[in-house]
Amino acid sequence: MSLHVLCISWGTTGNLSPVLTAARQLHRAGHRPRVMADPSMRGEVEAAGFPFIGWRRAPTGTDADPADFSDLADWLRQTMFAPAGTYAADTLDEIRRLPTDAVLSLDLLPGCALAAEAANLPHAVLSPHISIRPLPGMPPAASGLAPPRNAEERAVVDAATDAIVSAMEQGRPALNAARRAFGLPPVASAFAHFERADRVLLAVSRTFDFDTEALPANYRYIGPLLDEPGWCRGALTAWPEARRPRILVAGSTGAQNQTDLLRRVARALGTVEAQTVLTTGPHVGAKDLAAPDSIRVVAAASHDALMAEADLVVCQGGHGTVSRALLHGAPLLVIPLARDQADNAARIALRGAGLHLAAGASEAEIAAAARRILAEPGFRTAARALGAAVRADLDAAGLVREIEGMTASHRGAVRAGDRHWA
Repeated sequence: MSLHVLCISWGTTGNLSPVLTAARQLHRAGHRPRVMADPSMRGEVEAAGFPFIGWRRAPTGTDADPADFSDLADWLRQTMFAPAGTYAADTLDEIRRLPTDAVLSLDLLPGCALAAEAANLPHAVLSPHISIRPLPGMPPAASGLAPPRNAEERAVVDAATDAIVSAMEQGRPALNAARRAFGLPPVASAFAHFERADRVLLAVSRTFDFDTEALPANYRYIGPLLDEPGWCRGALTAWPEARRPRILVAGSTGAQNQTDLLRRVARALGTVEAQTVLTTGPHVGAKDLAAPDSIRVVAAASHDALMAEADLVVCQGGHGTVSRALLHGAPLLVIPLARDQADNAARIALRGAGLHLAAGASEAEIAAAARRILAEPGFRTAARALGAAVRADLDAAGLVREIEGMTASHRGAVRAGDRHWA
């Protein structure tokens, strides 16, 4: 049976890409996805062949996805909780406008989960990164920590978990105000939309992630969602020269105040004997970097094509970039700025598939780390091994199966309820 699935993104193109990949998987299985996202994403969505719905009340652009991540609690308040009611209102309007059998929305949108609950529709939370909700035995998101090996490290992990729980809980009053406005009872946890969802789909490789002591019953690992965005078409698809080694610097597609970091990276790699291509992404201009002449700077490129021949990928550590590099067996130098980037860096460093530097690393430190990765074959060997495991998880991806399963279960429960009250 063909399902009408409302797929919901938020913020920048980096957040849209996994949602579009999910929509493509659903479409290939015979379902009818449509995509709700920031109005600036209309062209990308329609080029992919899907009906587009833009936000009307909910925030857009950097108002939806603030670049300043220095105060985690305030960022979560602005992003997730304060606008929950406007996201819910726009989502409910769309649910009522056209037939909708299920809702799939990104994990930072509790308002969309609220709307699905109010409409009594099955709902899946999509996390294209490690779980934001802390999981037993696993270092929490945004901590950059590795699994603890002793009591002292356990205390550090516990403190980091307490910090993200506290930051999230500061937004719960706003969430409950939105719930009351839509006739729903208040919740006792800011993580309630994870707990109440029919599915929480972790779009990461289970092999890449750390182990948890107990995965919640509604959680599923479905592998990364990595279709290349449409705006890469026509961009650089081959290395300009035949010489090696080859370094790809992959700038973030989101606005994260990354200009200074990319400038330091460009200057550092200008001292390394290698062919280097730097992709700035949409929020940094080439002229802002003052890169050495030896560095090829472009706004965009086919990362799949360049990573297939790369000897090193340097990035901030977004999950999509890290996973794509691993799939091509390319070791990484990760210099995280915010969000889940330090968490991904910790996983890469622990597996020996690359190195992790602090955001303020000097040009000398960046150059030294790049030279070390290029000189030591163990990094590439580890990246290839981890990439093969990620590939196996990707090939076994279960997003469509999980959406179909939760929808069938929901319909069965509704029918059983109808019989009960007949």
